[in-house]
Amino acid sequence: MKLLIVTVVEEFEKDILRLFKEANIESFSSSDIDGYKNPTSMVRTASWFPSESGGVESSLFFSFTENEKIEALFRLIEEFNEALETNNPIKAIVVPIEKFI
Repeated sequence: MKLLIVTVVEEFEKDILRLFKEANIESFSSSDIDGYKNPTSMVRTASWFPSESGGVESSLFFSFTENEKIEALFRLIEEFNEALETNNPIKAIVVPIEKFI
């Protein structure tokens, strides 16, 4: 079992849900997050009266799942990202789990 973590901009949320389904990953959790590309964005949002809104509305998904399903999802994400015309690809990482109950 491994921990899969995926981040997407809000625009691709329905797409990643579809890809999870295609990879047979049925159990996962999600959270709304703000994504930032450079540290100057953080400085602007820390001021009292920021001139721009915070980060990009994004989502974080995570799942404790089997390697075969992760490999299937990574192939699907690679195909999806290759067809993108934006600079906001779906990003995914895998973290090994040493122990679990």
